[in-house]
Amino acid sequence: MEFICTKCGKRTPVTTMQPTCECGGLFELDFTPEAWDPELIDDKEWSQFRYRRFMALEGDAWRDVTLGEGHTPIVRFDDDVLFKMDYMMPTLSFKDRGAATLVAHMKAIGVKSCVQDSSGNAGNAVAAYAARAGIKCEIFVPEGTSPSKIRMIESHGAKVNVVPGTRDHCADVCRAKVRDEGAYYANHVYNPFFYEGMKAYIYETLEQLGRIPAHIVVPVGNGTLFIGVVKALEHLEKSGAIDKFPQIIALQSENCDPLYRAVKTHDAHPASIVPKPTMAEGIAIGVPMRGDELLDMSYRHNIAFVRAPEEKILEARAKIAARGIYCEHTTAANYAAYLAYCEEHGPTPDTLITMCGAGIKSDH
Repeated sequence: MEFICTKCGKRTPVTTMQPTCECGGLFELDFTPEAWDPELIDDKEWSQFRYRRFMALEGDAWRDVTLGEGHTPIVRFDDDVLFKMDYMMPTLSFKDRGAATLVAHMKAIGVKSCVQDSSGNAGNAVAAYAARAGIKCEIFVPEGTSPSKIRMIESHGAKVNVVPGTRDHCADVCRAKVRDEGAYYANHVYNPFFYEGMKAYIYETLEQLGRIPAHIVVPVGNGTLFIGVVKALEHLEKSGAIDKFPQIIALQSENCDPLYRAVKTHDAHPASIVPKPTMAEGIAIGVPMRGDELLDMSYRHNIAFVRAPEEKILEARAKIAARGIYCEHTTAANYAAYLAYCEEHGPTPDTLITMCGAGIKSDH
């Protein structure tokens, strides 16, 4: 298996310790999963690795890394909405899906230590799985990150660096360490093995419901879940497992919306913006590194974009909590954005929304 540079097309072995192609382009995996077949699901494995036949994994390193992530329940919220309870994961967020596959790859190629930048959830997930795999870990988070998330990262033995400024500046500081010191960059945006785990979100949904809902709401900051969802749906459609592509409703914060603005003008590149503070810290990405790729997917599949109104996030969170589900602010933004979409387009039934982070993680 090899990486392919999305910029120059050069091939690089996946055993490389470099985060990008030598030209600076981001990697994509040269991997085409075999056709979807329920018979290929390992029904004796109770983690997302029951779908490993459809993931770009080599060997059995995942067995020493998995914490039982995935296979999260789907519950009905109301007549129109289903919630997939992805905060029911070992580190209480959906990022465990990608972290498990990325760290399994790291263990397989002999990585001993790693660094990563994160708004909190991905950093916590990588820290936990790195600890599980015996890999030393250092996480960079922006100032303002929930103290609960920082404590969780530190509990796994990882070093935490709190960086003043924006989430994008935090990434720049971390990448400087990668560049200057040669640290392995266990990043959920750069490394495509992360997306292989995110695909399980869709595979699980199909197995659990026996179908794919007509509408799927997906939060987009750096787009890790977005990419995984699109790749898995493309795989299912090509395999003939689904008859049509569902309507994806992608959301951004109204205070940080470079992709939303680009889609409005059908631009090929994310809009240049100055992010404002937002409670939806998990999607506060002003410069998404795979922005062009995200937009290309959006246009290819007629994906709708909507913004979560900042003043509606706490209201949405309270409404969800009143029904017994306590989620973090970014997760509440998913539902707030869905309601905003319904106001613009009318009733939107048969909708799946991810509950991507537990509420205890974002009590500022």
